[in-house]
Amino acid sequence: MDNVTYNEDNIVSLDWKDHIRLRPGMYIGKLGDGSAPDDGIYILIKEVLDNSIDEYVMGYGKKVEVSIKDDKVTVRDYGRGIPLGKVVDCVSKINTGGKYDSKAFKKSVGLNGVGTKAVNALSDYFMVKSVRDGKSKMAEFKKGEITNNGKIVKSDEPNGTIIEFIPDSTIFKNFHFRAEFVADMLWNYAFLNSGLRLKFNGETMYSKNGLLDLLSKKVNEKNIKYPIIYLKGEDIEVALTHANSYGDDYYSFVNGQFTTQGGTHLNAFREAVVKTIRDFYNKNFDSRDIHAGVIGAISVRIEDPIFESQTKTKLGSNNIGPDGPSMRAFVGNFISTELDNFLHRNDETAKAILAKIKQAEKERNEIAGIKKIARKKAKVANLHNKKLRDCRIHYNMSKGDPEIKDKSTIFITEGDSASGSITKARNVQTEAVFSLRGKPLNCFGLTKKIVYQNEEFNLLQHALNIEEGLEGLRYNRVVIATDADVDGMHIRLLLLTFFLQFFPELVTHNHLFILETPLFRVRDKKQTFYCYSEEEKQTAINKLRGKAEITRFKGLGEISPDEFGGFIGDDIRLSPVNLQSSTEVEELLSYYMGKNTPSRQEFIIGNLKVELNDFEDELKKDKIKVGVGA
Repeated sequence: MDNVTYNEDNIVSLDWKDHIRLRPGMYIGKLGDGSAPDDGIYILIKEVLDNSIDEYVMGYGKKVEVSIKDDKVTVRDYGRGIPLGKVVDCVSKINTGGKYDSKAFKKSVGLNGVGTKAVNALSDYFMVKSVRDGKSKMAEFKKGEITNNGKIVKSDEPNGTIIEFIPDSTIFKNFHFRAEFVADMLWNYAFLNSGLRLKFNGETMYSKNGLLDLLSKKVNEKNIKYPIIYLKGEDIEVALTHANSYGDDYYSFVNGQFTTQGGTHLNAFREAVVKTIRDFYNKNFDSRDIHAGVIGAISVRIEDPIFESQTKTKLGSNNIGPDGPSMRAFVGNFISTELDNFLHRNDETAKAILAKIKQAEKERNEIAGIKKIARKKAKVANLHNKKLRDCRIHYNMSKGDPEIKDKSTIFITEGDSASGSITKARNVQTEAVFSLRGKPLNCFGLTKKIVYQNEEFNLLQHALNIEEGLEGLRYNRVVIATDADVDGMHIRLLLLTFFLQFFPELVTHNHLFILETPLFRVRDKKQTFYCYSEEEKQTAINKLRGKAEITRFKGLGEISPDEFGGFIGDDIRLSPVNLQSSTEVEELLSYYMGKNTPSRQEFIIGNLKVELNDFEDELKKDKIKVGVGA
């Protein structure tokens, strides 16, 4: 082994901004390109918004305005404004901020004085302006370095803080903001801060009834067994109902922060619901039957919350404050009292809950025998028939580097040729491949029994480990990788039907994606371009001045493993599968996957007429007749 010197020269002290830029994952989680709602560019917006929300919680400012134009984000609140003499320090000095004074920010989200500094360091352009009592102060930065330190001047603007930033494209490569993700984030802030008015690109987000409004937006009233139960106490708020679905789905929040990975408060909520229902009916129901179909939300406000990372997606606090009760006791006492009282006062709701539990119990017992046999078959098939080429690091097992954790991916492919190419090109550490055999069954309208009776569905469910819910999910990204032809699109639709029918939470929690692969390769002797559309193909042809060899990829199996490695590496293109809040899954699946309904017939016929008319117009241009005997 070569001798390696290790002395004083090897010890390096990084400047605050250099450390953030060198290890951005420590501060904002994964980087990403904006195709997932937890990508870094949205965390940047959240870090700025958290400060504005904290002002509102403390009683200052009734509205927050957000706009995004040409990759520039602008956030304007109407709080007290940063003290003018500390404007630069608050956005450029680590461990500097007003949240350490618990009297001023008793139940704040941003407690460690890092968030806005991370935004500054990771932005190609960053501007902060504070307006306070007739005066204002502005400063501009580039990648954390101050470029313009303005003077304090007179101002007739209302009090508040304005922050603008453009993410650094050298860190967030090929990034793009998706308006729907930003809107969802702002809606959550609105639901958790009743009375706060948020504006985003012309849309206003406002809520009077907190989590009741949130759940009303998340579920269609046609799809629930009884009206939403809404309970509110001091520093705690919950909403709960049962839907016509198999899995359970929960939304949890701490001090206005969406804890996407749950934590101690969500665990306490789930336990308390089970205990209270068992006590109310005086029956020892299986917890799985109680949770089946539950859609719930909980929000708590606590002092000095302890999160498991800077991105604050999972609560680790075991108590609600330095001198407060345990989280389990706090949440449990509230639920056991308030939910029990509600059920005694609302007999129809109590009957509906009991009926739903008995229905879940009956279905679970009916498929118990099938499940036992299916599990054994799945284990043998995945291990010995090579349906699953697994990776080494899994979503719920990996710890430490969030970039590795969030890259944990499984590709669902069609046929051996496509799966073979991806298998050879993949990163064996973080990327798995599951190979389908033929077209899956159209499972719309079928019961969950079919998941165990159908070999492909059973094997897929087992590979993902989602039988008991998302807690066991082994891959953060579930990617449908099918050919861009009619058969491939059909398989994609059948898989979407399967997930939406039996595991909708996989979609609602942003784990399902579609792999985009190039349609064309355009090259000459010196350059090669991979094109994902006709427009990109034409642009590539123009760059090569028309002297190009053009290859049309008909299927994934035609792309060599060496080429495929570039498409599923750092520059992978994924389209997230998202459901708008207003989407009714049952109606959606019925329209596309049910029997040939009149509405779908009308759609097909109407669009067919349009296509024929367009085709006829094109033929007329070429002086070709269309019609009988032509």
